[in-house]
Amino acid sequence: MNDFLLVLALAAMPAAANFLGGLLAEVLPLSQRLLSLALHLAAGIILAVVGIELMEQVLQATPVWLPLLALVAGGGFTVLLDWGVQLVRVRTGTTESTGPWLIFIGVAVDLFSDGILIGTGSTIGLGLGLLLALGQVPADLPEGFATIAAFRDKGVPRRRRLLLAASFALPIFLGATIGYWAVRGQPDIYKQVLLAFTAGILLTVAVEEILTEAHEGDGGSSWDTLALVGGFALFALLSASLEAA
Repeated sequence: MNDFLLVLALAAMPAAANFLGGLLAEVLPLSQRLLSLALHLAAGIILAVVGIELMEQVLQATPVWLPLLALVAGGGFTVLLDWGVQLVRVRTGTTESTGPWLIFIGVAVDLFSDGILIGTGSTIGLGLGLLLALGQVPADLPEGFATIAAFRDKGVPRRRRLLLAASFALPIFLGATIGYWAVRGQPDIYKQVLLAFTAGILLTVAVEEILTEAHEGDGGSSWDTLALVGGFALFALLSASLEAA
């Protein structure tokens, strides 16, 4: 149980960063440029988490095709979720091409995935769980900012915005709980499959949701590219520093 409480403490780190990002969106002036930079930075970090940490674990599996199949399944799950959101929009008569609720759902799924990663990674080693938690902190801060900024831009009342920002703690704690107890004491292949499935979700959310939203109403710039690559490099530096410690 003490290990599980430690896992929840690790999950609280990115949850707090996400909420802090939401608070920053309440006080900083809104602009599409700042929102785009924040989303590109978040996407770069998520891609680094998948490419540097998760794929290293996945490719160690035997047989390797099983977690790779789970990787594709994770992407497919995200596509189905997106189709469901689109269907709801059609049924309810929503005509906006994008909206803050799409960002909210995408970030909630990402946070749930973060929790899965932290919980599952901690069963492999608490050091891996710590690295994954720390790696999500700089990604979740701009995600929280982008979500609340989008709601603020649409005129959602401040009290409701703060409640939405606080609610992001639920999916990451739920994910951490499931990730920890579902594979604790199980063979490594189960853990690698779950990590791969989560990686598929993260990869799809980063490319299809976060970057797509970043380019809405903005033609893009070299700064966006640098933010994307910089986010990737930031997590790579963090990963290398922790491994060397």
